Amino acid sequence: MLNAKGLTTNAEQIMNKTNYFRFEKLEVWRDAREFVSLVYKVTSTFPSKEQLGLINQIRRAAVSIVLNIAEGSTKGSDIDFRRYLKIAQGSVNEVVAGFYIVLDQKFIGEKHFEQVYDFSLKINSKLNAFMKALVIKHSALSN
Repeated sequence: MLNAKGLTTNAEQIMNKTNYFRFEKLEVWRDAREFVSLVYKVTSTFPSKEQLGLINQIRRAAVSIVLNIAEGSTKGSDIDFRRYLKIAQGSVNEVVAGFYIVLDQKFIGEKHFEQVYDFSLKINSKLNAFMKALVIKHSALSN
């Protein structure tokens, strides 16, 4: 059962432990997980003939956002972490581009497109802010 944060009770308990992965604390990572759920929900309405085409590609791009944030969080430097955040940002763009194609093919309506688009803007904005914060932190440490 999911709670208000979209986490199962067990998942929430795991995240509240003192032993955690760095990425679990990141709001942008949690938002990206929620975004993946939205993408899976919307793409489940596509025609089945797209299972190996657009559905697969768009879902993989959405999952890539979450995975790159997580992987980047393990890197030894903020410079490396920013590189992974940039890759995640590229995947956000890929999802949006895919949804334009889906809209053009009339697999979804404007409402679903806007949901995904607006959430994409939110994720992109948070990734930008996070990368900017890492640059500022790096600059402050260098001086």
